[in-house]
Amino acid sequence: MIKRWTHRPVSSSNEISELGKKLNTGPHLTALLWQRGLRDFDSVKKFFRPSLDHLHDPFLMKDMEQAVLRLKKAIDGQEKILIYGDYDVDGTTAVSMVYSYLKEFYSHCDFYIPDRYTEGYGVSEASITWAEENGFSLIVALDLGIKASDMVTMAAHKGIDFIICDHHLPGGHIPNAVAVLDPKRDDCTYPFKELSGCGLGFKLLQAYAKKYKNEDEVYKYLDLVAVSIASDIVPLNDENRVLTYFGLQKLNQDPCPGLKALKEIAAIKNDLDVSGIVFTLGPRINAAGRVAHAKAAVELLISTTEKEANALAEKVNLKNDLRREFDLSITEEAIAMIEGDEKLRAAKSTVLFKNTWNKGVIGIVAARCVEKFYRPTVILTESNDKVTGSARSVKDFDLYQALENCSELLEKYGGHKYAAGLTLDRNNVPAFQKKFEEVVSSSITEEMQTPLIEIDLTISLDAITPKFISILKQMAPFGPENQRPLFEARNLHIVNSLSSFKEKHIKFLVGQQENNSIFNVVGFDLAHYYKQLANGGQFRMAFSIEENSFNGTTSIQLRAKDIKFD
Repeated sequence: MIKRWTHRPVSSSNEISELGKKLNTGPHLTALLWQRGLRDFDSVKKFFRPSLDHLHDPFLMKDMEQAVLRLKKAIDGQEKILIYGDYDVDGTTAVSMVYSYLKEFYSHCDFYIPDRYTEGYGVSEASITWAEENGFSLIVALDLGIKASDMVTMAAHKGIDFIICDHHLPGGHIPNAVAVLDPKRDDCTYPFKELSGCGLGFKLLQAYAKKYKNEDEVYKYLDLVAVSIASDIVPLNDENRVLTYFGLQKLNQDPCPGLKALKEIAAIKNDLDVSGIVFTLGPRINAAGRVAHAKAAVELLISTTEKEANALAEKVNLKNDLRREFDLSITEEAIAMIEGDEKLRAAKSTVLFKNTWNKGVIGIVAARCVEKFYRPTVILTESNDKVTGSARSVKDFDLYQALENCSELLEKYGGHKYAAGLTLDRNNVPAFQKKFEEVVSSSITEEMQTPLIEIDLTISLDAITPKFISILKQMAPFGPENQRPLFEARNLHIVNSLSSFKEKHIKFLVGQQENNSIFNVVGFDLAHYYKQLANGGQFRMAFSIEENSFNGTTSIQLRAKDIKFD
């Protein structure tokens, strides 16, 4: 698949030169900082030297005072408190953190995760009934609840109060809860809007500890916060950068027993970064709720002994193996359906339905289909006599708007520009497939149908010095809004050692016409360039720079993202 390269804007050389003098940095590094909005000494210092002092005062958040007072009242009055959260990584880490903190000094609390298959997303009627039957009078909802007005009202009639900690966009009506902590509320002036659900739970604990306990006690949960931030793919700037920076330190040096056991079972030997969490810990925690009940993930993350954690990690890992089987088999089936149908191959969108597909993995399958065919994709299955689906999009195409344009055929839908969920009647599936394709075809552009590679800077290979690499490393943690820098180098040639492996990937030594610098290159899913590279000649390469640790030796390698031939 041909990829489109674009270059991020860089300021004029005069501006870069002036900023470089103030910061005492070279032109390449200065340009990278400028692109990230870091234009003066103080902002650069804050960026390179994160501090827990940079965290915002939690009481700046709308309703925080009421939330903390209600929590204290419940504790003083020996009320039963229920910690309630979503079944994904963000929700389960949030529940584990808040529950673990309270359990240290208060015994009358429990947790509740809704069942993905019988209750679905959000606050369920079954959970309110369960809370009433078991004598709970306060529910702390994490990573959900902002659109649960009806359930909050129902709970109030049963004598149950709600504190909502949610980071999703509110609807037209804010639930009538004791406190609704959501920085995305129009009337909330909290300085950072992009906390994860677990991050919001952390702010609640921080506020409570600040007022009634010792604030330092809550920092030991930052490993869970970092896992949530990485897995929920929220922007890695401002407060999230600080939380992740210190959370990764905790995760790598002294993780809670549950995360330590997961790291061991995943055979993680090197320090984890954000992308390491996304590909190793995140899927394992998520798997519990995808193929069974997510309470297994919480039980693991709240475990207090190594023995207990290791046994629970084994169970979660088995669920992940099962999830992987479902994921691979359904993905293969979905790809075969597209490739075996001329009409589907030529379409601008993908909408596939099979009633036996596993509901827990259809979001992953949709994402894999987007990777392969690069177009808006909806994967549908049947659950509780309804057709339910997960949708994923491509860069710049508004998926939520497309679903809104099909709303007359849907019973329920929600999400955002790039990912969404939906529910519809089975009889409406053919009409929805037709309508969605019409909507996408009429609004998607040719550019949107071409995968995009956004390059930060064009550099020569001899600019990749130990000092340059050392400073690049300090720009981590990398993620949304602070991506690992991507470079372009030109006039390149193969020096030697060109090889392919696993029939998909390539490795080689690269050199450049105008200097003597040579680097190892690895290119995943780029084996289709092997023949052209073997023929010799010059090429351009988009790449990131990384350290590769193998058998106790660390070396610098370039990770090729794409190659173009001159």
